Amino acid sequence: MNNPNLDFLQGEAVGLLKELIATPSFSKEENDTAELIMDFFTKHEIPHARVGNNIYAKNKFYDASKQSILLNSHHDTVRPNKSYTMDPFTPIEKDGKLFGLGSNDAGGCLVSLMATFLYFYDKENLRYNVVFAASAEEEISGVNGIELVLPYLGQIDFGIVGEPTKLEMAVAERGLMVIDCTAHGRPGHAARNEGENALYKALEDIEWIRNCKFEKVSALLGESRMTVTVIETENKQHNVVPALCKFVIDVRVNELYTFDEILDSLKNNLKSQFKPRTTRMKSTSISLDHPLVKAGLELGRTYYGSPTTSDKALMPFPALKMGPGDSARSHTADEYIYLDEIRNGIELYIKLLNGFI
Repeated sequence: MNNPNLDFLQGEAVGLLKELIATPSFSKEENDTAELIMDFFTKHEIPHARVGNNIYAKNKFYDASKQSILLNSHHDTVRPNKSYTMDPFTPIEKDGKLFGLGSNDAGGCLVSLMATFLYFYDKENLRYNVVFAASAEEEISGVNGIELVLPYLGQIDFGIVGEPTKLEMAVAERGLMVIDCTAHGRPGHAARNEGENALYKALEDIEWIRNCKFEKVSALLGESRMTVTVIETENKQHNVVPALCKFVIDVRVNELYTFDEILDSLKNNLKSQFKPRTTRMKSTSISLDHPLVKAGLELGRTYYGSPTTSDKALMPFPALKMGPGDSARSHTADEYIYLDEIRNGIELYIKLLNGFI
């Protein structure tokens, strides 16, 4: 299959996407969609392998002496919210749209990249190897997702991460750090004004967080932000002064700050104890001079900084986040993607890679 045409590739992609929609694949429960992806490769006589619920394949003429580009998207989904008016697991075509859970995030990107890999799979004399990986656990940033499969892919020099970006180029991405905080006090009877109120101590820290401004503002990602999103005490009685108050900070970091710098700022200003849950999801960026970005610019694509995180944050090489669909539709009720978006995605991915590989 040296030159599959666009109609064929779109048909294969949409057919697979319908099967994926009809198959629940919540994070950590992607076994059945992993089987579907392997069936797709088997159907097209493409050797492939599985690590956990991650599936990967390499182009027919893979040469370890060449540099490699990774095409990656995920096949897990969030759980459907209660506002769905349609069956989230029934793929429905209507008014040029394909409805169903995971159609937009990130099924459309996944099948478009698979179709692109199919297009390049058996081409000879490519300047770069083309490696494909369908990853699991992206929606929860799980440790058994892209990080698990990367060591099996060989040397990867750069990549495309398929996420719904309206086919524009997300060249930078905010980092995410979640921090658990605990304020300590002493219990007492509220009526007698006894004890030391841990809730009030927490509120002092929360007020500082609310007003904190980090000086370095990114041209792509704007300012780094901290938001308190959860607060609780262990009290069940109204008349007991709480001795313990816990709260959670959601930290979104631009590429101008490290997590250590953020943590140092908290250490110097908070009275509460705190501990980051993880520091894995770092801010990332790809140079505007990278051949992949230059190829996109030549095709009339614009670039921007993305406020959301993806598997791109876990890749130790430059990666461009780009794909069909719209991030605003992700995790919404009656999720959908336009069929033309899938076609345009395949066409653009092929043109983008043809520009330099």
